[in-house]
Amino acid sequence: MALLPPLLLLAACSGGAPHTGEGSPAPGKGGPSPSATGSPAGALDADPARLPRDRGAARALVAQVIADPVGFGPGVVRRTPYESDPETWPVLGADCVWHAEKLRASVLATLSRSYELPAEGDKGPVRLSAAVTVHRTADDARWDTAESLEETMRCPSQQLRPGERIGSMVSTGLLGGEDGPADYDDLLIEFGTFQSDELGGPHAYVWQQAQILQFTVAVTGKGAEGRSEKEISALLDQAQAGMLARLDAAVKKQS
Repeated sequence: MALLPPLLLLAACSGGAPHTGEGSPAPGKGGPSPSATGSPAGALDADPARLPRDRGAARALVAQVIADPVGFGPGVVRRTPYESDPETWPVLGADCVWHAEKLRASVLATLSRSYELPAEGDKGPVRLSAAVTVHRTADDARWDTAESLEETMRCPSQQLRPGERIGSMVSTGLLGGEDGPADYDDLLIEFGTFQSDELGGPHAYVWQQAQILQFTVAVTGKGAEGRSEKEISALLDQAQAGMLARLDAAVKKQS
């Protein structure tokens, strides 16, 4: 693992506090505060009055920010089901299998969408997704990113759903201001392999999540025959940059 931000290194190497999932550490377990790791105060100069403070405002912001299919590029279409249940939250179990649980108290709103770049010629379909989450605090959002790294270390192979698996996972992180698709406080990128009963494999797999203030913006690409990691990353970079730009416009201080 290279270029890991201090937040991610501290969370990974300290032994960490047990977490209840994405968000704050489990009550009473202690552990280091992400705000003490030297992470940037914020790449976005937000207007506090424009930041969502309740679930209604957070849901409205998520709907404004999250990508439509065109956000990934030409030819990308919706998959079915298109949107997740906004009252649930994905959790990686002790058995390294993902499942849905009730939305946690540390999250004001979250939504994910599923897309596809259809097969063309000798190239198979690329399965894509985007997720935008509004946490209650910036610390909750930072814990989200730190926990994602811990999950990869704990489960380098994971079952996404029946018939879909990822493996050989490697993580890398960037602090805000380094090379990336747009402004952010922290960016975590994971590369690995994707296999499915339908599409075979192994194929390229890429996931990346940007954290800025109390928000996390994530995108995923699952490859197929003839699809390179570089091609998938380009689709993800375009969608993530667009979402971060809309987030910036929605909460930035007005001149």
